[in-house]
Amino acid sequence: MITISDISARIAGRLLLDHASVSLPAGTKAGLVGRNGAGKSTLFRIITGDLGAETGSITIPKNARIGQVAQEAPGTEDSLIEIVLSADKERSALMAEAETASDPHRIAEIQMRLVDIDAHSAEARAASILSGLGFSQEAQARPASSFSGGWRMRVALASVLFTEPDLLLLDEPTNYLDLEGTLWLEDYVRRYPHTVLIISHDRDLLNNAVNSIVHLDQKKLTFYRGGYDQFERQKAEADELQTKAKAKNDAARKHLQSFIDRFKAKASKARQAQSRVKALERMGTVASVIEDHVQPITFPEPEKQPASPIVAISGGAVGYEPGKPILKGLNLRIDNDDRIALLGSNGNGKSTFAKFISGRLSAESGEVKLAPSLKIGFFAQHQLDDLIPDQSPVEHVRRLMPEAPEAKVRARVAQMGLATEKMSTAAKDLSGGEKARLLMGLAAFHAPNLLILDEPTNHLDIDSRRALIEALNDYDGAVILISHDRYLIEATVDRLWLVNNGTVTTFEGDMDEYRDLIVASGKKKDEKPQPVEEAATKADQRKLNADRRASLAPLKKKINEIESLTGKLEKLIQGLDAELADPVLYEKAPAKAAEKAKQRGEAAAKLAAAEEQWLELSSEYEEAMAG
Repeated sequence: MITISDISARIAGRLLLDHASVSLPAGTKAGLVGRNGAGKSTLFRIITGDLGAETGSITIPKNARIGQVAQEAPGTEDSLIEIVLSADKERSALMAEAETASDPHRIAEIQMRLVDIDAHSAEARAASILSGLGFSQEAQARPASSFSGGWRMRVALASVLFTEPDLLLLDEPTNYLDLEGTLWLEDYVRRYPHTVLIISHDRDLLNNAVNSIVHLDQKKLTFYRGGYDQFERQKAEADELQTKAKAKNDAARKHLQSFIDRFKAKASKARQAQSRVKALERMGTVASVIEDHVQPITFPEPEKQPASPIVAISGGAVGYEPGKPILKGLNLRIDNDDRIALLGSNGNGKSTFAKFISGRLSAESGEVKLAPSLKIGFFAQHQLDDLIPDQSPVEHVRRLMPEAPEAKVRARVAQMGLATEKMSTAAKDLSGGEKARLLMGLAAFHAPNLLILDEPTNHLDIDSRRALIEALNDYDGAVILISHDRYLIEATVDRLWLVNNGTVTTFEGDMDEYRDLIVASGKKKDEKPQPVEEAATKADQRKLNADRRASLAPLKKKINEIESLTGKLEKLIQGLDAELADPVLYEKAPAKAAEKAKQRGEAAAKLAAAEEQWLELSSEYEEAMAG
């Protein structure tokens, strides 16, 4: 059990956490969600002890190991496999001591401990993790210094996963992964045997890899069971109920206040007026639901859409060095209403293909035909550094429309989804998400017929990603999308192209089939050949699974009973909330209102306890079934 109690914290004088509390049962896999800048990374720093809290405490089991990705990626001459293996400090120390130890008793102790920590399978486990994150066997033997910063961050992620800490903290791990790496990580986190707390804006990851959500909102922490979709539904229901309760509470308070104001000066009504003053004090107030408004994103519509195909490639080849094409044998066409996602691991040529289509790379061979007057807008994530640091969004846009009045310039900035107070802020002081919005707006400024987006979501939170989905679905041109966000792909595209083996081909399946392909491929790499006599037959396996389910039947029954109880308690609480929201209850039966309030408190406490027990037993059941 990890318990965060009454935590308050500030950064640069700004209060981010205000007496916030939450508990995570052992084995919980929780997504930490909230708006950018809400304080999620700050909470991680408090958990690890890198930042002190003003109030409160965090209780973690004694000797529990906390692991998080190093902020600086390794750039040494050591090979990737050596870097990952060295992350296990105990194993490294024991292996080094084993080479020099001479005392037989100590040698025996070392060997026993190495067996206990499964040290002899370490290299295979490290290689499996690196493979899942996109490193071939050949790449694993290369020095870290030969890789770019993004690939080195994968090595840092592999290192912390290899150490298998009791509490694994992951802060936006998919920002430096491709879709294939994201799908592998999703499967890995789902099967991870210990507690995980992960900050992510990847909706699919939060639906498929975690079993609970911790929401940081208004400086408080709230725990929800289930994935992100369930959290969103529960939050919407709670907000709706609170809004109704506030409306009724306000009406009741207004009614009582009106009586008090009318009759407090009349001697004949003084006693009644005074009783209503007390009733008003007891009633209290219901807080308003505070909604954070997300600025929309809009892309200007093309003035005229050319006839299809807008791009036709025959026998195309492209690369960066003459005679060394990255992609070849390209025979493709893009129509004016196409919505295409490019699939394939990083390094296979997705960005190369995007640059090729946008005209930033020329064909080495073959024929490329573009429709007359075709306008192409191109957003690449690395272009975030291309903004002029000291210029504001208004100044960036003014350069593209120098003759326009100030009002029109600001209107165009507003279309990009930047709030009024951010329009005059220097680009260097904008958040990553605000820079991304500005760059997308600049890329689409001249109303392109084809919009190419290469990893547009890395700095966008979930609500901004929803705004991007709406913008793309409203946009009337063609779209080519490269993204590790499966939810964005499924919500905006209708064609999948696979960039692999030096070419681009159509992928006929859907994203579920592609995910299964990636996960199955990763598991196949991890499989070790088994002697024939050790391999269980399918019939044996079925019997083993049946026996396991039978032995776990009492546990499963208990889980079902708790689920039934939580359902009843939730229904009871909803009913009590409805009764307590009725102003007449406080006026006619204040004692009954107090009793109802007491019942609600008791029910809420029982629900919290039941939810904790459900999480513990569910984790126990999943681990037993997996074993």
